Amino acid sequence: MQRNVLEYLEQTVARVPRKTAYANDETGITFEEVYLYSKAIGTFLRNQGFEREPVVVFMGKHPRTIVTFYGVIYSGNYYVPIDEEMPRHRIELIFESLNPRVIICDNETSKLLESFSYHGKVYSYEEMIQTSIKEEELTQIRDRQIDTDPIYIVFTSGSTGVPKGVVACHRSVIDYIENLSEVLQFNEDTVFGNQTPLYVDACLKELYPTIKFGATAYLVPKNLFLFPLKLVEFLNEYKINTVCWVVSALTMISAFGALEKEIPKYLHTIAFGSEVFPIKQYNLWKKHLPNTRFVNLYGPTEATGMSCYYEVKRDFELDEMIPIGRPFHNTEILLLDEENQIPKQGDNGEICIRGTSLTLGYYKNFEKTKEVFVQNPLNNAYPELIYRTGDLGKYNSRGELVFVSRKDNQIKHMGHRIELGEIEIVANQMEAMKSACCIFDSEKKKIVLYYVGELTTAQLANYLKEKLPRYMIPNVIEVLAEMPLTTNGKINRVLLKEKYNSK
Repeated sequence: MQRNVLEYLEQTVARVPRKTAYANDETGITFEEVYLYSKAIGTFLRNQGFEREPVVVFMGKHPRTIVTFYGVIYSGNYYVPIDEEMPRHRIELIFESLNPRVIICDNETSKLLESFSYHGKVYSYEEMIQTSIKEEELTQIRDRQIDTDPIYIVFTSGSTGVPKGVVACHRSVIDYIENLSEVLQFNEDTVFGNQTPLYVDACLKELYPTIKFGATAYLVPKNLFLFPLKLVEFLNEYKINTVCWVVSALTMISAFGALEKEIPKYLHTIAFGSEVFPIKQYNLWKKHLPNTRFVNLYGPTEATGMSCYYEVKRDFELDEMIPIGRPFHNTEILLLDEENQIPKQGDNGEICIRGTSLTLGYYKNFEKTKEVFVQNPLNNAYPELIYRTGDLGKYNSRGELVFVSRKDNQIKHMGHRIELGEIEIVANQMEAMKSACCIFDSEKKKIVLYYVGELTTAQLANYLKEKLPRYMIPNVIEVLAEMPLTTNGKINRVLLKEKYNSK
């Protein structure tokens, strides 16, 4: 039975040592190099006496960053990715939360690190990979490791503004990668195009399947997501056939007409998630890539990554939402109403998850962990944890699970309960609409709609009046030159709220 994620790498390097594992537009690294460099890093950290503690990896989006992750795992520690593009205040809060004894940087980030307050020792990637590997000591570390030992901490945004460090272990990552790979049909011929930063859990979809199958993953330069046509050209240049992207990254290509000029001709698998895919934009992709598999993925960081999937095999009306479908094997989805009971067919309930994919909880935050990792209320026989996602879902008439909204996106306005996502769906149906996002000003009780598109606010308002009941019509409609996105590529709703509140 596999109990360590590095077994993927060790099995693959024996088979395809000189094949490129990870690359960007400038350089690539083979499986043999990944294997040797990561074991050198593991030996270095062991020589310094670090074991079973967080190791900060302060590096940018580069193949050597991934090597460093695996090196930290070889050493018996767990990596904490931090990138210079993260807000400075957020990095400072993470350092404060971790108080790490060791930080790894490279030649590009070493000077940046000097401006932060920290107490740990700093080591250079370039220095560490020169270390002579001590196989016996690495074997001793492996013998002590168990599958519930942590391998990484990924920090997510907290409701109080303080980041929460989600701790994942070997067992949950292996369970996730095995099931994701089965659903998306990865193999040795898979060529990934990675869109997400390396400091979020979304990158797991490319990192670990690459070493499992001996595939290849290209790290797409962030700046290309500002130039849709160049982005498609990049996909074709490197013959990328599989992408697992947030919806905003896909709609940026389709909404701005790039598919009319060049088709990503090698793409045979497109997985998407994190946001609702507007049907109008999905139809554009399906029109240009009729033989490509499209799979909707859903899942929270606290359950290691994605937990549900739905392969799109039928047509949808413009006002419909693509379902999130069914859970992966070894995962169960429970819908619970406000009484902690299963709701009636078609009624909303909070999406709760049980299974091996659940992470260990939040780093040094037992109180917050206990709030959302709770005893299964449907089980009074023995201890069993479930994770309460804070997302609302329901089963449609076909028995398919559909994401409704975040609980905090469900508002009470003019005496009615409203899902802000429903307004966005209607707005996104307009021909000239590229992107739309709704927020709610709870103090002034106003619905605010921001959008990007070639239409006036009056045209949009008139359209919404024809499609929505009066109590759902936005009180404020504002056009933007571009929709603000998070570093992960999702619509930045927090920034939109700050923008509105600053007026």
